[in-house]
Amino acid sequence: MGDRLAELISPPRFSLRQLAYFVAIAEAGTISEAAQRLHISQPAVSLALNDLERALKVQLCVRRKSHGITLTPTGTQVLHRARQLLRQAEDLEGEAGAATGSLTGVLSLGCYVTLAPTLLPPLLQGFSALHPELTVDFAEDTQDVLQRRLLSGELDLAVIYSMDVLPEIERAELFTVRPHILLPAGHPLADRPAVSLHEVAEEPMVLLDAAPSSHHALGLLHGFGVVPRVRYRPSSYEVARALVGRGMGYSVLVQRPANDRTYEGYRVAVKEIAEPVRAEAVLLAWPRAVRLNRRAEEFLRFCRAAALPAGARSDPSDA
Repeated sequence: MGDRLAELISPPRFSLRQLAYFVAIAEAGTISEAAQRLHISQPAVSLALNDLERALKVQLCVRRKSHGITLTPTGTQVLHRARQLLRQAEDLEGEAGAATGSLTGVLSLGCYVTLAPTLLPPLLQGFSALHPELTVDFAEDTQDVLQRRLLSGELDLAVIYSMDVLPEIERAELFTVRPHILLPAGHPLADRPAVSLHEVAEEPMVLLDAAPSSHHALGLLHGFGVVPRVRYRPSSYEVARALVGRGMGYSVLVQRPANDRTYEGYRVAVKEIAEPVRAEAVLLAWPRAVRLNRRAEEFLRFCRAAALPAGARSDPSDA
């Protein structure tokens, strides 16, 4: 019985450090880039990978000198489990310090690209002031990529719109905002409080081509019988505003920055849409199958209590 018990509690042949190095290699794509991100030598990273493969008795990746590394099918499975184990280790560390009331470890946060400039700074500053021992790593990307990263275990939480949300994603509404038409300041309709989509239908359109913005804008226009003349498809929010500012077209957007000028200094005008368009919600999202750890729960609580952007409506559950 004693031998059996000793066998059950014997430590694994690999370490959390080796798992962390493997995750860094997979995310960086090369061993050299992973070493730079980890601030350690390349041989040390390579050795850790060798030792991990030897301990697990599998090949995790294929190494090519000029093309970096490619994960094997087994490596992809191990990567997912490695991220889970590392998160659980961070949770254990954080729970151990719960008696002091402080949060430690790392919270991995994603944010949709157009929301990031106005939402991330106040949320990061306010949350970090409350929990100075916690590190918040954040990534900006399109909504489809953020959801994939949530489901793969790369992110704990993500700030996204309530558009094209996968069924595997759980969400909490933070606030809502109405879509609008963006016009150059000198446009003949710029002095109107509201503009119909039909009034700009024959003009060139600047379509923000960052999922799900393009799908949302086109769906909104088509829903009211408007076939837009799409002239430009920038993938950057500020490039879209810059083109509108120069009078090169109109755009249909959701995010509303406080600044009415583009990077070049041209003024733009935010106009309400005359048609009865639906307000879109900004969400904090996470995988439905994952129980939020204490860091994520505290961030959700903070977001719901934080001051919201101008024009946003608080979550009805907080009223």
